[in-house]
Amino acid sequence: MADKVNKKVVISGMLGNGLEWYDYALYGHMAVIFSKLFFPSGDADLALILTYLAFAAGFIARPAGAVLFGHIGDKYGRKKALVASMILMAIPTGCIGLLPTYEMIGIAAPILLLMIRILQGLSLGGAFSGSMSYVVEHAPKGRRGAIGSVTMLSLVLGFLFGSLISTLVANIMPPEDFYSWGWRLPFFVGVGIGFVGYYLRHHGEESPVYEEAKKDGGLSSRPVKEAFTKYPMKMVQGFLAYLFVTVPFYTIAIYFIGYSSKVLGLPEDMALKINSIAMLAMFILIWPMAVLSDRIGRKKVLLGAIIGMMLVIWPAFTWMQEGAALAAAGDVDGAFIKVAMGQALLALMLGWYLAPIPALLVEIFPTRIRYTGMSLSYNFCAILGGFTPAISAYLISSTGNPNSIMYLLIGAGIITFFTMLPYKDHWKDALK
Repeated sequence: MADKVNKKVVISGMLGNGLEWYDYALYGHMAVIFSKLFFPSGDADLALILTYLAFAAGFIARPAGAVLFGHIGDKYGRKKALVASMILMAIPTGCIGLLPTYEMIGIAAPILLLMIRILQGLSLGGAFSGSMSYVVEHAPKGRRGAIGSVTMLSLVLGFLFGSLISTLVANIMPPEDFYSWGWRLPFFVGVGIGFVGYYLRHHGEESPVYEEAKKDGGLSSRPVKEAFTKYPMKMVQGFLAYLFVTVPFYTIAIYFIGYSSKVLGLPEDMALKINSIAMLAMFILIWPMAVLSDRIGRKKVLLGAIIGMMLVIWPAFTWMQEGAALAAAGDVDGAFIKVAMGQALLALMLGWYLAPIPALLVEIFPTRIRYTGMSLSYNFCAILGGFTPAISAYLISSTGNPNSIMYLLIGAGIITFFTMLPYKDHWKDALK
């Protein structure tokens, strides 16, 4: 980025986005605990499935958030939509930290948790795709992949920070204190973080591409209707391109925490540590692969990432099952290494795929309905990701096969791969 204003925009967009994902990710990091505190059914597997279904409820609300914030972002500006979404994420996050448990207020506890998740879903429904649009629209044509990748870098950092804070709190206090009240602390931290994110976004600059379209009268007065009626194929392209983000991401970043402890037999604090390692592995390839996409195109990088993931899935799951055997034999340290290797390898391949996605999605849609079109296609697809942890838990519970979840990843990869084959890459074109 050549000028100081654009650098400020990219930094503020990255930090605000990462802080928002921290708030959203905490629920996933606490899923095993929540299954005991809010869904005590007497059946541990059922309790965890119900917890993941409540997690998925936030995703069902996200298309509504896409409509709301997409309308604001396309009609009144990217900056206003992103500032509003930051507030709507911070307040519900603090409310989770204050929420009474099932033991305190009975059935009202999971109902209130569900309502909070819906509010968080509304917020993120307009925030992440809007952040992609906002950042990429500030980038020079030859660096859209690299600059756009900061939104994915911040996504991973937000999840990683949530994992590290959760791990830190779990390790500095006795388990009984952590279950009693310590789990609330990371949510209170999220409220303070939210105010920092609000400040950063409030003092950002509006997108120059958006301002130019506004000046020329090129904005849509009804972006939702126009997205569905004039650009349905672009919506489908965006949906299917993101499919191989959302299913693997919520498998690795959310479900694998419970998978490591409940299925593979590792201690919960160790499962959180492995999650942190996986998120670091995911982070490693994002920037270099985004830069590569600016040189050879988005399509080649994405197809290569899918092939890479397909090649490593079986070895990765084999390592994890070897880790489970070691854990059962009492070799917890050996189990930790094997499971961490498997999850880190999958995360590395996903980081490769994440890299050019922001630029690709921005390049698919025209400026006049970009915020809305991206938000709707991304959030409808994200619903599948939201249900992935619950589906994964159900598959393993019903089949007894701990490797059954890898077929979700394979299926998503095959669908996206054949969708991308006929795609005409726009990496060399100016944004319109």
